[in-house]
Amino acid sequence: MVTIEEAQTIISNQNIEFESELVPLNDSLGYSLAEDIIAPFNIPSFDNSAMDGYALCGISKEYEIVGEIAAGDTGNISLNNGHAVRIFTGAKVPENTTAVMMQEKTNVEGSKLILDQEPAEGQCIRRKGEELQEGQIVFEKNYTISPAGIGLIGSLGKEKVRVFSKPKINLITTGNELIEPGKPKQEGQIYESNSYAISSACEQFGFLCQTRIHIKDAFEAIKKGIKEKLEVSDVLILCGGISVGDYDFVKEALEENGVEELFYKVYQKPGKPLYFGKKGNKYVFALPGNPASSLSCFYIYVLPFLQKLSGMKEVGLDKFSLPISHDFENKSDRPSFLKAQVFNNQVEVLNGQSSSMLHSLAVGNALAYIDAETRFKKGDEISCYMIF
Repeated sequence: MVTIEEAQTIISNQNIEFESELVPLNDSLGYSLAEDIIAPFNIPSFDNSAMDGYALCGISKEYEIVGEIAAGDTGNISLNNGHAVRIFTGAKVPENTTAVMMQEKTNVEGSKLILDQEPAEGQCIRRKGEELQEGQIVFEKNYTISPAGIGLIGSLGKEKVRVFSKPKINLITTGNELIEPGKPKQEGQIYESNSYAISSACEQFGFLCQTRIHIKDAFEAIKKGIKEKLEVSDVLILCGGISVGDYDFVKEALEENGVEELFYKVYQKPGKPLYFGKKGNKYVFALPGNPASSLSCFYIYVLPFLQKLSGMKEVGLDKFSLPISHDFENKSDRPSFLKAQVFNNQVEVLNGQSSSMLHSLAVGNALAYIDAETRFKKGDEISCYMIF
């Protein structure tokens, strides 16, 4: 058995063989860059107007209007002192432009432009290269692409980007008692939920489970399922069958398939029977079958590893220290990840902490980390991992 810290260190210390691919910009959200993005030209690439208004030459309160420039016009116009042109946001300013005055502060009488106030030199002009200079690093390798990042990369004229490939993930659930939602349920049976929760959690953070299969508690069937899914996976996730019951065959089946155990059992609650192993450059997480244990272990251990495999610089859930909103005692002899709700910068540890109970995890938005046999008074700070 290992501690939480030891388990996290073993996971984070794995030497990863990264793969990259060229993807369309439209499909790059959530991927991490496999190379630096360099500005091929200045942004803006020309001096342009920040407002609808008038481009002015010289400092005055009256000008003669000599033309108009719309956004996208490519001609070259040069202004003389005392002249102005009507101009629109994003349009290239003429040569010799002193300033742009927004239209709300102007009056027009025939061809005469009268200003409410004198302009300040350079006002309302977006200067060439003021955001990015040609040759500048826009994003460094490992940057995780955001919607704004996609927009900026698009403004550089790139239609494809080289990114780190995301891992191929497959999911196996086990258990004789489990049946698919929608089927008639008999006494002693339980509707299977782990595959829905884990695959959705993957999707929440930008990953995709390629397949989800369920296998009854039969050693040969589990062994065969693991063999088949390992061949097509970078990460294989199993739920259930990893404890020490008479029908828990997952650990033995992994050994029979040549998977090297990196750790088994973590000194924590919930999720003690957690397994992590590898075979070549393929990795296996075997999660407990209890729904809340399974999902909690995914958030704390599996998610950071999936992000690491994807070349992300920052991995894991956001973590904060916040005051607890009530007195609380952790009576467990193990460090615990407890279902919690963060609201108004305070933490409430919720009822329904059993590892089989999903409701409190579904209505909460955090996991509170609390040491074994620890008491908290209202206002004491505790660590929280934000799941939403």
